[in-house]
Amino acid sequence: MQEIVGVTELQRRFRSFFDQVVQKNMPLVLTRGSRPEAVMIPYQDYLRFQQMQESEVLARFDRVWEKLGELNAEYSDDEIAADIRAARKS
Repeated sequence: MQEIVGVTELQRRFRSFFDQVVQKNMPLVLTRGSRPEAVMIPYQDYLRFQQMQESEVLARFDRVWEKLGELNAEYSDDEIAADIRAARKS
């Protein structure tokens, strides 16, 4: 469950909203006008989100690395090293 609150209301009742997020693990969607602009979440949720993002980036890197391996499978390490040296000279 989440609660939606305007920025003005948040300013007036910050402490009670903060306690609600921390103690009840309830996300708080912050709006300006009627548009959602930010979310206040418990710190542990934030850490999980950060970890998920890092895992996603690493998974993408692994997929790119595998694709490069497939594309370069027919070339030897010596040929690739020679191409890199040639490119650096240019």
